[in-house]
Amino acid sequence: MDLASLSVDSTSEHFELRKSSNWSHLTLALLNANTSTVSERFLSGPMAAALSMSLGVASNVAALLILLKSYAGLRRRSKATFLLLAAALVMTDLAGHVVAGGLVLRLYLSRVGDGVPQPDALCQLLGGSMVFFGLCSLFLGGIMAAERCLGVTRPLLHASAVSGRRVKLALSGVWLAALTVALMPVASLGSYNYQHPGTWCFITVLPHSDLDPDTDSATRERDRAFALLFSTLGLGSLAVSLVFNTVSGVSLLCGRLRNKQHRGTKHSTRSHDIEMVVQLLGIMVTSCICWSPLLIFSFLSVMRSYEDSAGEDIAAYRTLMITGVRLASWNQILDPWVYILLRKAVLRRIYIVTKCPANPSNVRRWTSDSVHSSKRNSVSNRV
Repeated sequence: MDLASLSVDSTSEHFELRKSSNWSHLTLALLNANTSTVSERFLSGPMAAALSMSLGVASNVAALLILLKSYAGLRRRSKATFLLLAAALVMTDLAGHVVAGGLVLRLYLSRVGDGVPQPDALCQLLGGSMVFFGLCSLFLGGIMAAERCLGVTRPLLHASAVSGRRVKLALSGVWLAALTVALMPVASLGSYNYQHPGTWCFITVLPHSDLDPDTDSATRERDRAFALLFSTLGLGSLAVSLVFNTVSGVSLLCGRLRNKQHRGTKHSTRSHDIEMVVQLLGIMVTSCICWSPLLIFSFLSVMRSYEDSAGEDIAAYRTLMITGVRLASWNQILDPWVYILLRKAVLRRIYIVTKCPANPSNVRRWTSDSVHSSKRNSVSNRV
């Protein structure tokens, strides 16, 4: 065989190998780009909105059924008021998923083009519903924490001052206050606008001067005041929940340390109080994690808008905005699961299963004993 021809053949073969390698790399890059594009569309498209709404509705319906069952078989008034407030929170979250989720799906299906449209009636309805249901959840968290703190620290005052009628009045006041704030743009005290990428509406949190230079100064000031009011009310509700739940937890801990030797009715009462406070702590932690980014971002963006220093950070602001709203929407999905999973019966079952995994007879015996114990407690409560 000729050496020259062998050299040419090897060179051409090497070139073909490099060419095929480059094509394989290009194919892989295109596949990765297509996969990332599909995943981004799945995570932010109508399918993701429908799945989120379905998950939220299913979770809240399950929690509501458990609450109604517990409320029907209970005769202890302090627990009954807590269950009434918890049921109101779950029903509010359920309505928020149905209303806001349905409006978001409607926007996805009716969207034309890739730009951000001008606000219309649908935008006003979606923005108002997001503000209303968001503030309701935060306000109810604070009301529940205050009610439980009063029941733990001043049980006699709680028994005389807290009744079903007054709890329902407090719920009406919460819903009315949230509705008043949500309807403020109707009186031109703030505004709702389509947010990037144009598939949802919310308070005008981004500096208006950067988004629309033609906006007059009076409108900018009203938008700033509205965004500041929303963030202040939300952060204030979280702070109230934190203070009251901390007081309740410390009081229960001190009482348990003082009365270790006591058993009986007082211990049973404290056990119910501990269960409710643990559930409230879970709800508070979930609300802080889900709502704090959006509320803090809203507050800081208003402060920065006075300095007119956000013009270079519009892309980052949009990313933070949509991330904060997505986190806040998860609060309405996680709230019912906090109540479902932090019930005393569930925690006790998990404890026994994890403590004695090798002896299933203990689990069966505990289950049988717990059924008889729950029946006895139900009879004693009715008596």
